[in-house]
Amino acid sequence: MKHAPDATDQAAGPAPVPHRLLGVWWRAVRPFSFTASVTPVLVGSAVAYHDGLFDLVRFGVTLVASVAIHAATNLINDYYDHLRGVDTAESIGPSGVIQQGLLAPRAVLLGGLTLFALGGLLGLWLVAVVGWPILAIGAASVLAGYAYTGGPLPLGYIGLGDLTVFLFMGVVIVVGAYYVQAGTVSAAAVWASLPIAALVAAILVVNNLRDIEDDRAKGKRTLATFIGRRGARLEYLLLLLLAYASVALGVALRVLPAPTLIVLLTLPRALANWRVIRESTDALTLTRGGVRETARLHQRLGVLLAIAFLIP
Repeated sequence: MKHAPDATDQAAGPAPVPHRLLGVWWRAVRPFSFTASVTPVLVGSAVAYHDGLFDLVRFGVTLVASVAIHAATNLINDYYDHLRGVDTAESIGPSGVIQQGLLAPRAVLLGGLTLFALGGLLGLWLVAVVGWPILAIGAASVLAGYAYTGGPLPLGYIGLGDLTVFLFMGVVIVVGAYYVQAGTVSAAAVWASLPIAALVAAILVVNNLRDIEDDRAKGKRTLATFIGRRGARLEYLLLLLLAYASVALGVALRVLPAPTLIVLLTLPRALANWRVIRESTDALTLTRGGVRETARLHQRLGVLLAIAFLIP
């Protein structure tokens, strides 16, 4: 006897042919966003290398685990935003695989949970090699990734998304990657996490600024909906200032090595981004010149910061 189709399955159209299914899943996990999880691992590992502590296998496992948790978060985000009616066929941000009937909502949810499980298994290996603090870091990261849009009180719906991203996709990944290598935490690792955290949070700020009216209409209470366009723009500017000031101050206090000032080469790009954020309300402009360019800024600054720590 066949069971009645679940409501979460009804959005899916005909199943994609097998040779296209991988491409659909690749689109669903939004690989273009992975620089946000790869970059902090590079920085934390580079700080450890600078301190004479680096293991290639641990680095590889950390990198894959970080990307797996990030991809899982993207899928869970798409699932719950669809379930709550926030994402539609007209929405700009999500992958669109649910709205276009390429994947059933339940499949997206299960895909996210599977990737969380993969990240967790890799984390358990790191726990066995490094120690129990990695368990706390990994468990908190998975919980934050799920709770961003999932659960009874999703963090992204109550104005805590920016803080969550700042902490877990910035500070926690950088410091965690360092801990995997060194078995301890250093002031340099914590300090180096600040510009990474600031810019990854800035990506979300632009995203929420772009979607502010749509989010308000659908009851998604991001921080931008609380503080308005002017407040969101000010938040973006403050995050840019934090990114560069933290490096300059870290060098002045001799917590960071002098070569890390190389990140100032990205300052013109940051100023160009700020002009777009300050002047534009157009969704397409904020996507291309805001979200994407801020993501590129995050990546470029992070790579330069990592390179600086590799300089003898």
